[in-house]
Amino acid sequence: MIDFSTQYLGLKLSGPIVVSSTPLSENIDNVCRMEDAGASAIVLNSLFEEQLNLESKALDDDLSRGTDSFAESLGYLPDLNDYRMTQDVYLEHLRKCKEAVKVPILASLNGASTGGWVRFAKDMEKAGADAIELNTYALATEKSQTSVALEQQLLELVSAVTGAVKVPVAVKLSQSFTGLPSVISQLEQAGARGVVLFNRFYQPDFDIETLEVRPTLHFSTPAELLPRLHWAAILYGHVNLDLAITGGVHSAEDVLKGIMAGAGVTMMASALHIHGIEHIKRVLADMHDWLEKREYTSLWETRGCLSRRSVPDTSPFDRGNYIKTLSSYSLRQTLGAF
Repeated sequence: MIDFSTQYLGLKLSGPIVVSSTPLSENIDNVCRMEDAGASAIVLNSLFEEQLNLESKALDDDLSRGTDSFAESLGYLPDLNDYRMTQDVYLEHLRKCKEAVKVPILASLNGASTGGWVRFAKDMEKAGADAIELNTYALATEKSQTSVALEQQLLELVSAVTGAVKVPVAVKLSQSFTGLPSVISQLEQAGARGVVLFNRFYQPDFDIETLEVRPTLHFSTPAELLPRLHWAAILYGHVNLDLAITGGVHSAEDVLKGIMAGAGVTMMASALHIHGIEHIKRVLADMHDWLEKREYTSLWETRGCLSRRSVPDTSPFDRGNYIKTLSSYSLRQTLGAF
């Protein structure tokens, strides 16, 4: 029997597949099915600070223009007048999930201000969350905004939350940071116990007939996994935070790649919408077969084996591989002409 156990945020988990934040987790029956299928932990759908602070219909109208798609693994933010997941409802749902399943339940918070983050994080901890995942997104849209200022704002927010709660905190990051290793090192100093690579941000599309900018929603594909593998492999062994990969994890091969890159867990959301919650069980079975055929006794034996620090040739992670890849492609094209 292959040992799938792993660790993430100081939590001992039964396996490497964690359900990422998704509207599926708003239903208690789904949460139970996730555990039955083999999910080792479940991240609840995000609680948005903006949902709790609307003071007028005018503000609702302003927010609804251009922000009805959000920085989340899946789904749209419903009309804020009708949105069910108020703070009290969210916390009660968290409590019910804790009662219904034995696997760890992670609360997910998408906040905008230090005060909001701290206040809601404390409430989530009191409601029984085993850990808190902070969904973060810093987008510079004004020329006065500098990368240094945005990074500092993020660090201050994380430091405020980690200083206010005792449960471990993970930060779900954008991949748009220029100096990602430096930012993650500073997040560690700010008290974060883990980072999630990476948040998926939905970009609006342009309708040239109606001259409208419209939000779009697409499920992830395995092709999105590549930058996440790349950065996990670079970070593994160079930071003390736990690494999680989310976005593009659909198959046993994807999970194995994530662990081999250095992640402690991989997270699924889109795959569950496409194939159903029971897809987790099939992925774990495929992983078991793969590991058994190669005579592994535990998944942990494979962790980090393809990280930058473990491979003899590090050029695939460095600039040198850029020239090699382009040269190789050009040579193939030339040979194909004869």
